[in-house]
Amino acid sequence: MTDSIILRPGAGRRYDLGAMHAVFKADGPETGDRYCVSEWWLEPRSAGPGPHSHEENDELFHVIAGRPSVLVGDEWVDAPAGTFVRIPAGVTHDFENRTDRDAGLLNIFVPGGFEERMPMIVAWFEQNRSDARKDVDS
Repeated sequence: MTDSIILRPGAGRRYDLGAMHAVFKADGPETGDRYCVSEWWLEPRSAGPGPHSHEENDELFHVIAGRPSVLVGDEWVDAPAGTFVRIPAGVTHDFENRTDRDAGLLNIFVPGGFEERMPMIVAWFEQNRSDARKDVDS
């Protein structure tokens, strides 16, 4: 936990979820489960994870590429690159890409430990969204 982490662009632990993928940069033993840092990438015109909430975790999103739409509670927000969004614990949220370009979001999950859920999430996507790409509204 005391070691520095330096990762080059695209480096990290990748999880493929159809038209979406995640790249985890720091989590678990690296952070003492205090936080989790990941990137979430969406292909054009594709859905995200689906509406959900985390009862014990806050999430911070910073849009690093494209213009995803982010659900916060019951409101969809257009989020161009540079946008910051804080999702408090218990608030329903989602994200999707309604544009013709890739979109990326940096995510910080507080407290951490999220990556241990990824094998289950990947399996769910494989079983329930064999084609996770969907046409989303423009």
